[in-house]
Amino acid sequence: MSDNLYSLLAGRFPADPEAPCLILPDGRRVSYAELESQSARYGALLVEAGLKMGDRVAAQVEKSPEALYLYLGCLRAGCVFLPLNPAYQRCEVEYFLNDAKPGLFVCRPEKLEEAQELAWAARVPLAHDLGERGEGSLAAAAAEMPEAFSTAESAGSDLAAILYTSGTTGRSKGAMLTHRNLAANALVLHQYWGFRPGDVLLHMLPTFHVHGLFVATHCALLNGSPMLFEPKFDAPRALRLMREATVFMGVPTYYVRLLQEQGLTREAVAHMRLFISGSAPLLPETFNEFRERTGQTLLERYGMTEGGMFTSNPLEGERRGGTVGFPLPGTEVRVVGEGDVPQPVGGIGHIQVRGDNVFAGYWGLPEKTREEFTADGFFRTGDMGRFDSEGYLAIIGRDKDLIITGGLNVYPKEIEEAIDTLPGVAESAVIGLPHPDFGEAVTAVVVRGRDASGLTAEGIIAALKGNIAGFKVPKAVHFVDDLPRNAMGKVQKNRLRERFGDAGKSQPP
Repeated sequence: MSDNLYSLLAGRFPADPEAPCLILPDGRRVSYAELESQSARYGALLVEAGLKMGDRVAAQVEKSPEALYLYLGCLRAGCVFLPLNPAYQRCEVEYFLNDAKPGLFVCRPEKLEEAQELAWAARVPLAHDLGERGEGSLAAAAAEMPEAFSTAESAGSDLAAILYTSGTTGRSKGAMLTHRNLAANALVLHQYWGFRPGDVLLHMLPTFHVHGLFVATHCALLNGSPMLFEPKFDAPRALRLMREATVFMGVPTYYVRLLQEQGLTREAVAHMRLFISGSAPLLPETFNEFRERTGQTLLERYGMTEGGMFTSNPLEGERRGGTVGFPLPGTEVRVVGEGDVPQPVGGIGHIQVRGDNVFAGYWGLPEKTREEFTADGFFRTGDMGRFDSEGYLAIIGRDKDLIITGGLNVYPKEIEEAIDTLPGVAESAVIGLPHPDFGEAVTAVVVRGRDASGLTAEGIIAALKGNIAGFKVPKAVHFVDDLPRNAMGKVQKNRLRERFGDAGKSQPP
């Protein structure tokens, strides 16, 4: 029996093949039958082009039904899908092509000439283009293919996708995800989040990332549900569409923007049963204000490229703000100190995970893969966290963001939480900058919010001195209009360190 992920998904498609799968902004509906036939065409195209099982297909395209057909066609042909953020620039794409050595590179129409140059230089044999309205050579070629296609007999250990990590601490690494990895996570999430007949997913996430491509799409397909398939997030439009949807998945930024809409009321979201947040930390203020405005409690979860979702707040029971809930069924999560020794309840340590959802390793980097796994098979996530007495996990930050000042450990999240409670603060990020005496100086970067007229650096420092230990109090406070974030909403602290590094060096002890 094949362990091909597409076979699993297709086995859950609705009994009525004409049931809607994608509902597009212009009102057009793509049925499950059309999804089946179109993914067959794309799978056939890959085989016709000479790609074999295990060959990579790199796609730097905008979100569209055709992009989804390409992903599913890759699964069906036994190829390995490699989605790339459309925001990546030429030198970044050049790196990915040379590293992954795909058999096909699919780009946006306006980038075709550049893509052909890069493909030729990287010895990628074939380049096609695909536009957000379904135009381009790829869709034209697929239209000539037959609608019938036999899905490849894939093993669970066969690669289904490679996703490059964001690369905030060096060159991006390709996380290898197998059919088993993706299937295990999809099945658990579908059940844990209570997907049921009648659910409609409002899909506004990008599809070059785990959140939008795997977490959201797989849950809907396993449920045989329609997706309101939108090209991007738009707060006013989201509010209108929530009258037709039941489930919404978003990054914290989406919820912050929804809260800026006067139309966000209990009545506006009365049809919704579940709001899920992830990919970046959710501020307590956002969590609380959303509940007050809508009567709905956001469900925050935790995961990463290297394994999909690891933990989640419960569907039934308390969804605790400031935490990411409990380990998901089938996933072991532990918090350890030095020597991988488990920490006691409440102790801060390194988060490690193990389960069928955890990736197979980094593409072309066997030594790096070995480094990132413990002797007993746990993956070192690079995140710091702690469990409370009731088993809820809280993320404290990245271990690389740990600040060591005067030989003492400072966890930025603790100080950020203290700063974010001050009047006039919208949000903050705390970083460590080089310091001649302390090694690193705790430095705060703050975004002013409403009623921030009296907010000053001196005032913030003075307020913190009465609430946290002196060595944790920032040596300097910088104000910015916005914090730099990656495509999924994570604050890019490396960019803050670059921007304020020189200023940090000159701060007095």
